Amino acid sequence: MKRFHVHLAVADLQQSIEFYSTFFDTPPAVLKEDYAKWMLDDPRINFAISTRRKEPGLDHLGIQVESGEDLKEISLRLKQAQQPILEQEQTTCCYANSDKAWVHDPQGIAWESFYTTGTATTYGEDENFNTQQNSACCAPAAQTIAVSIGKKD
Repeated sequence: MKRFHVHLAVADLQQSIEFYSTFFDTPPAVLKEDYAKWMLDDPRINFAISTRRKEPGLDHLGIQVESGEDLKEISLRLKQAQQPILEQEQTTCCYANSDKAWVHDPQGIAWESFYTTGTATTYGEDENFNTQQNSACCAPAAQTIAVSIGKKD
């Protein structure tokens, strides 16, 4: 089963934790000094907030899958959508180790498809490529995806 993912950048982490904990009627499953995450079953969502971005707002959307095979299936569909994608293996981001496929939709919104393989002690932004300007997460800039894909061809 897949889980929808939303990552928001917030100005005040504690204030936002209090709000979302009340709204979801549960405390975060993961809590760090700059990050909080709720793993909800109803609705089935991985909802994360962090203070890592300069401006509050939507950072990216995504789909969390339960297996490497599910991630391959999504990657194949993304390729059929004819948008450049960036595939990463064993990357660290948002205090987790994951395999990922990143894409930007036609409006430029970053979408992350990922399979989490373990936890990490650091936030772990990937230094091998440029992230989106002001990104709260490890989302690559659209130009980086295009350049990365061009190098593979």
